[in-house]
Amino acid sequence: MNGQIMGLIRTMRIRQWPKNGFVFVPLLFDRKLFVTEYFVATAAGFALLCLASSAVYLMNDLVDIELDKAHPTKRTRPLASGQLSKTLAVIVAILLPAIALPLAYFLKPAFSLILAGYLVLQIAYSFRLKHVVLIDVMCVAAGFLLRVAAGVVLVDVVRFSPWLYLFTTMLALFMSFGKRRQEIKLLAGNATNHRAILDQYNIALLDEIIVIVTATTVLTYSLYTFSAEGLPANHTMMLTIPFVLYGTLRYLYLIHVRGEGGAPEEVALRDRPIQAAVIGWAASVVLILYVLK
Repeated sequence: MNGQIMGLIRTMRIRQWPKNGFVFVPLLFDRKLFVTEYFVATAAGFALLCLASSAVYLMNDLVDIELDKAHPTKRTRPLASGQLSKTLAVIVAILLPAIALPLAYFLKPAFSLILAGYLVLQIAYSFRLKHVVLIDVMCVAAGFLLRVAAGVVLVDVVRFSPWLYLFTTMLALFMSFGKRRQEIKLLAGNATNHRAILDQYNIALLDEIIVIVTATTVLTYSLYTFSAEGLPANHTMMLTIPFVLYGTLRYLYLIHVRGEGGAPEEVALRDRPIQAAVIGWAASVVLILYVLK
């Protein structure tokens, strides 16, 4: 039984819960980080997003179980290896949304609608959209965008700029296309046997796309720092641009030179320079928005 529980926890992918931290973006940029009411609401929203995303991971592994068995690394996943039973995975995958959605409605009706939309998108992705070229990656980006939108409704924003929606989308696309590139490189000529959609991509195409989304990611954030309303009049937010630029360039280095980037959340948890860039960026944003103003 202990093996089943440990397998369930692994399949729920708690290590990927930091992705749901995007729900805190509106709280931070709307200058409500230290407002208890909104912080508690956002933290509760984060917890419910974690439950929903874990249900999605369970569902994905159930759908891909046969493909994962033939994958060089994914074959060790609990469902593919037999550590976790399909029955238990199905029960928990149904139970988690059944708990999360009513609690989300109690927290805020608009939030429950966004959470439901997130689940519908992920179900469509798992069964169909992940097999459609380009749309597969755009669905991943949409998931991040919905996380930010969830944070927006939870904190009743008054100073949140639409530029941040665009920046979030571009950043998600940047990481997702980088992941696709690494998957093709890792699996070499056997890529399509593990994920059919990879047959629709190649390294040359992905490199061109990554160049575009890298430039757009930095550009959209830069435009936010000097054109959004409600920011300090002396444009000090532009001082945070180097952190974003370094973070994106460092990620490109990891993809092209170190052969990493297959799992962005693992890179973020392992790579010290990227961690330093994120901490420096967050600290400078808090200093500018909450102290210097």
